[in-house]
Amino acid sequence: YRAGKVELELVPQGNLACRIQAAGMGLGAVFTPTGFGTLLAEGKETRHIDGKDYVLEYPIKADFALIKAYKGDRWGNLVYRKSARNFGPIMAMAADVTIAQVSEVVELGGLDPEHIITPGIFVQHVVQVA
Repeated sequence: YRAGKVELELVPQGNLACRIQAAGMGLGAVFTPTGFGTLLAEGKETRHIDGKDYVLEYPIKADFALIKAYKGDRWGNLVYRKSARNFGPIMAMAADVTIAQVSEVVELGGLDPEHIITPGIFVQHVVQVA
C-alpha cells in the first residue's frame, strides 16, 4: 500500500454487500444514501432523488469466492445456517468461480428444496470440511 502498488478503498459494510449484490445481479451501478456528505463520497457521483441524496457505487465482482454453507449436494445446491446466510449467497452470485465449504455433502435429492438458498448454478466446487 505505501509503495503505491495497492489501492485501498474504505467501504461501509452495507455498501460492500450492496456492491457485491449488484455484481451478482448484473447491474452497472447502484445508488445508496450511505456515505453521502462524508469523505467516503468524495470524487463519486451523487444524485438527489425524491428528496433524498445518494452516492453512486459500482459493483464489486470476484474471480473466486470461498463460502461456507451447512450442507450441499454435488450439484452445488447449498443450505446455510445462521449468519453464513448473510453474505454467502450474494458472493456466490458475484464470483466467476465459487468454492463452497460445507459441513456435510448429501446425496442428490437429500436437500429440502424449500431450504436451498443458493442454487447450484452459482457453485462450481463443493468441499466437505469437518
